[in-house]
Amino acid sequence: MKISTKGRYGLTIMMELSTKFGEGPTSLKSIAERNGLSEHYLEQLIAPLRNAGLVKSIRGAYGGYILSREPESITAGDIIRILEGPISPVDFTEEDDPAKRDLWLRIRDSIAQVLDSTTLADLVSYKEDGHLDSYMFYI
Repeated sequence: MKISTKGRYGLTIMMELSTKFGEGPTSLKSIAERNGLSEHYLEQLIAPLRNAGLVKSIRGAYGGYILSREPESITAGDIIRILEGPISPVDFTEEDDPAKRDLWLRIRDSIAQVLDSTTLADLVSYKEDGHLDSYMFYI
């Protein structure tokens, strides 16, 4: 399964709104500028998120978007399903070999479990553990 730019940028929007949760609305222009993204493209992505009830729009000179719920109650799975559709590594049919069908189902369920157990709060509070670059070289 490959997440498209829709899913990746949608997650960026939601993470940005999460960091400003409780502080008032955030404009898509500011999100686009901070992340080097197209504001026009973000406008296309925010509509399904608003229609699904994950964000609210605030009109006016100091308007923008806010999360409709706490960051702890919105998962990566919520966002990805809205923007990408159902989570499935392949389009399988009833005629597939049972062993392969079971494999595809287990992969789908594993991906869904990771996405559904990761909240916006988890993503914005993420800290790298530093183990990846902690090599010491002696010469």
